[in-house]
Formats: sequence, structure tokens, C-alpha cells
Amino acid sequence: MSVNNERRYPWLASEKQFVREFIGSGKPVLGVCLGAQIIANAMGAVVYPSPQKEIGWFPIRAAASIDRSVFKLPSSQTVFHWHAETFDLPPGAVRLAGSAACVNQAFQLGKRVIGLQFHLETTPESAREMVSHCRDELVPSQYVQTEAQILSASSDRYGSIHALMTRILTFLQRGDG
Repeated sequence: MSVNNERRYPWLASEKQFVREFIGSGKPVLGVCLGAQIIANAMGAVVYPSPQKEIGWFPIRAAASIDRSVFKLPSSQTVFHWHAETFDLPPGAVRLAGSAACVNQAFQLGKRVIGLQFHLETTPESAREMVSHCRDELVPSQYVQTEAQILSASSDRYGSIHALMTRILTFLQRGDG
């Protein structure tokens, strides 16, 4: 699904309006994958097909920033991806990370809004479910792993992405940069 499919999914228009209002309230907001795309689009950025689908475990690289109010991602970390679209950054956003396949992997808007193109919430069970229900998307390419590669991730890999998610949620809740 795409945030651009408002004709097919009319609820997207009200969802984007809700996101704009919620961001305006100053409360913390985290968008993951489609959620990040909704935030980006709701706040004025364009969402479009990515030059490369990215499905599986691939590294992201943190963008350099000296601004203390910006969340600091590790310089490089392997995370779980499942997306075919990407986005430009909304006005005022700071790029937090990119990957070889996708320039904008993470962004921050103000002190309390973060969008992640990748999935830090993934568990072994959810990875198995995604593969099971979306197996047809696993068309071999440079940034699409096989079912076996996706499902062979170690418990340490899941632990590292969950630890990063905890850091992001703590940062957003504090809201003080």
C-alpha cells in the first residue's frame, strides 16, 4: 500500500490530518515504515517508489550531526527492512540515517517526532509472518534477501534492534534532546 492511494484507501486523508494535528500538539510521535511515510507526506514531503526494494537485514548508516537535540543512531547498524517506497524529507526535518538502497531511512522533526523506514519492532515471529504472507515480494535482487536469509537472523540481532527501539522511545518520551 502507498500513502498516495487515497482513492483506494480514503481513510488516508483523515489519517494524515490526524498526524498533522497530533504532531502540532507537541506529543511524541514515532512512525515506522508506512507510519514514517505518512508523517513525511502529512508534513509536506513527497512519497514515491524507491529505486530499489529493500527487504531483509541490511545496514543503515547514521548521518552526521552536531545538533544535541537530534537523536544519535549508531554509526552503522543492521536492521530489518520491508519497503518498496521512499520519501523526501519534510521541511524542517533532519536526516538521521540512510542506506545503500535508500537515502532517507530515518528522520527527526523537532524534538518529539521520528520516522523510521526500517522495522526495529521485528521479532522472529513477526518476520516469519511477514515472509509467510508476503512471500511473493521476495523477488531476487541486490537488496531483497531470500526467505532463508531473513529467517536466519540471530537472537543477538533482534536484541540489538530492540535495544535501539528502547533508546528511541526513551528519547521521544523525554523530548528534551
